[in-house]
Amino acid sequence: MTIIIALSVLGGLSLLLAIMLVAANKKLYVYEDPRIDIVEDMLPKANCGACGFPGCRPFSEALTDGTVLPGKCTVSAEETRTQIADFLGVSLGNEEKRVARLACAGGTNVAINRARYTGVDSCAGASMISGGGKACFWGCLGYGDCSHACSFGAITMNELGLPVVDEEKCTACGDCVESCPKGLFSIEPVSHKLWVACKNLQEGKEVLEHCEVACTACGKCATDAPELIQMIDNLPVIDYSKNHSTKVPIERCSSGAIVWHDAQQGTQRGKESKKIIRKGEKAIGYS
Repeated sequence: MTIIIALSVLGGLSLLLAIMLVAANKKLYVYEDPRIDIVEDMLPKANCGACGFPGCRPFSEALTDGTVLPGKCTVSAEETRTQIADFLGVSLGNEEKRVARLACAGGTNVAINRARYTGVDSCAGASMISGGGKACFWGCLGYGDCSHACSFGAITMNELGLPVVDEEKCTACGDCVESCPKGLFSIEPVSHKLWVACKNLQEGKEVLEHCEVACTACGKCATDAPELIQMIDNLPVIDYSKNHSTKVPIERCSSGAIVWHDAQQGTQRGKESKKIIRKGEKAIGYS
């Protein structure tokens, strides 16, 4: 008799819990558009964050509910973005490609070290020891943390110890920005061709003893384009909200610290910039 009562109680309790679960499922059910999975499958699954979302799944949700347009994904091919737009019945939208830009041109042929660093081959590690040993405190240390952090193979180290960004491969994910202890990378629209390739905050020609392509804060670029550039903390700052499609600011820069990025012709320096012909390592400042 006791067993029968126990089984009845357990059975009744199980039935009650089942009813409660069914009711809760109906009450708390959240509809999910089945198109989300389809759109997610169309996306590159890079989860790079270039679209402004933490991954392809939340981006596909935003696409499906109409918050953003397919053109926001600059990693996908044009054909894929068009396919998504056609599937969702929306316009493609237009989003300018963004890429990582490096604010340093101080390779081993133009910049010197004041100390020899021995330790883990890491910019983060070297920077903890008196800033890394480079004469220019703000310069690239050249150990390739940014290259290692890039999941898309968009950054390689050249023979001068400087990172080179492949704009075709770059997804603007920002991993290089996070990995650089000197804060030399930023994510910029490709239309930002006028670029200050230096972070040195010192003033005067003495800085050229440390790096031949450093900004000396002469202010010629700001004088030649006052509506576009102003000097802040001894560095030219470009106002990209103004018309910046001009090479005028680079022409009188004697060190070539302000440059022009051209997709076909590469980085261009002004007419008055000193020509760098040295291919080997600049004299080291320690013995």
